[in-house]
Amino acid sequence: MPEQNTQFDAIVIGSGISGGWAAKELCEKGLKTLVLERGRNVVHKKDYPTANFNPWDMPHRGKIPPPEMDLDPIVSNCYAYKEDTKHFFVKDKEHPYIQEKPFSWIRGYQVGGKSLLWARQTQRWSKYDFEAPLRDGFAVDWPIRYNDIDPWYSYVEKFAGISGNKDGLDVLPDGEFLPAWEMNCVEKILQEKIMQAYPDRHVIQGRCAHLTEPTAEHLAQGRGQCMARKLCERGCPFGAYFSSNSSTIPAAERTGNMHLKTNAVVESIVYHDQTKKASGVRVVDAITHEVTLYSAKIIFVNAACLN
Repeated sequence: MPEQNTQFDAIVIGSGISGGWAAKELCEKGLKTLVLERGRNVVHKKDYPTANFNPWDMPHRGKIPPPEMDLDPIVSNCYAYKEDTKHFFVKDKEHPYIQEKPFSWIRGYQVGGKSLLWARQTQRWSKYDFEAPLRDGFAVDWPIRYNDIDPWYSYVEKFAGISGNKDGLDVLPDGEFLPAWEMNCVEKILQEKIMQAYPDRHVIQGRCAHLTEPTAEHLAQGRGQCMARKLCERGCPFGAYFSSNSSTIPAAERTGNMHLKTNAVVESIVYHDQTKKASGVRVVDAITHEVTLYSAKIIFVNAACLN
């Protein structure tokens, strides 16, 4: 059956961290937005099948046995690739990772993408990072500086929920932080010894996307406090670990302006030589192989770093 509606105000390709944000922002501004995801749907809480497994609930206690691991030499390099998380990874044998040089580019084809699997580290770039190409004479100078993006860092941090300390370092700017995790005794001793020996080196608590103390804004999103279970990559049923699935996709959905289409592989972007603009996307249904053309004035490509 052909799609009834193929005309939208905006099209977002990919539903990972950046695609989820794009969908939220566009939908909240009143734009009818089509979100295209090449993989299956993953609904927060409902589609986290191993979230509460005990080690003994799994045949190999969470480990992937060597015969299976040997079939996936690239994806198995990822720290999060285990028996309880492998359903969120694209396997080598399913979609080969072609490498001329070693580069562990791990893929996650589902709603939420790799926002279900990332390591939650969220340090701000500093003025030195934005000035580096001009200062050091490489690549192309950034068209923006830290002060331009500072308020947007704050905007994202408040919504996502980032824990960390106010360290007062110009090389790693402070942000809108929830209380940080406390260092354990070994970390504190290590911090003390390193900073005694190297006064210009700063050992700090990493800023990470966990709700250590949820704000009213986070609770309104339906998210809760981190339980420090260290089972994040299974999908966090508390929504404490920031992901598209727990936060931005539901926010976009609540507006009534989002149309999410899964198993939708964007084959190409339609471009007009006369207008010098893109006007739509050509999509292949991964299951039926049916081809559909969708149109929009805004097309936002968020299809992983290299896709």
